[in-house]
Amino acid sequence: MKVANHLHRLSLGLALVASLSLTGCATGPNANPKDPLEPMNRSISRFNDSLDENVLKPVATGYRDVTPDLVQKGVRNVFNNLSDAWSTVNNGLQLKGRDTAESFMRVVVNTVFGVYGIFDVATEIKLQRHTEDFGQTLGYWGVPSGPYLVLPVLGPSTLRDTAGLPVDTSADVVRHLDHIPTRNSAMGLRIVEKRADLLKATNMLEEAALDKYSFTRDSYLQYRRSQIYDGNPPEEDDLPDPSAEPASTK
Repeated sequence: MKVANHLHRLSLGLALVASLSLTGCATGPNANPKDPLEPMNRSISRFNDSLDENVLKPVATGYRDVTPDLVQKGVRNVFNNLSDAWSTVNNGLQLKGRDTAESFMRVVVNTVFGVYGIFDVATEIKLQRHTEDFGQTLGYWGVPSGPYLVLPVLGPSTLRDTAGLPVDTSADVVRHLDHIPTRNSAMGLRIVEKRADLLKATNMLEEAALDKYSFTRDSYLQYRRSQIYDGNPPEEDDLPDPSAEPASTK
């Protein structure tokens, strides 16, 4: 029943995003081909910026300034350990034997010897992180990235990454905690911790970028393209859509 519900939500999400994509294609001859929904995306981006400026950034700044560095590092390590567990699954789905084994060993080592991931023992013994999500798995198997999207609250994405979100969400251990106050607190803490980790980068972006939206879009698309091909993407002239071919052909 749970699997059926997840598949149902995934199909609804795909249908919604596809309809938005078709609607937004007629944005004029000067539209960026990777961003046919730019007017809508810019509106959502302005909403996200306002939310960040008035809520997320002040809270994250307070968290960074008040919370001891050792505690912040421990919180970050715990969430990274949970992420490594899902990365293990996605590395397996992408048939990456060594990366799957290393990701699995990271989870075992950090959970057992790192006190449920509070201490990153795996990195100390040279077990590398291989972060993967279901959007990357879809790209590995040849699913095109589709148009660029900006999601409310969540920020930059693509049609493919948005389609993978329900699967990523269903595998999120935090969301499956039975105790609702604990679950909500953990989810909120994760958001604040991620935002605090990005404070320096976003401050630099605000100071340097003439058009923050375009810079963020281009950086995100380039970053995700690099992730799909494990840091070795082909030339765009040779492959117009960076995910039009399976990453296994690189």
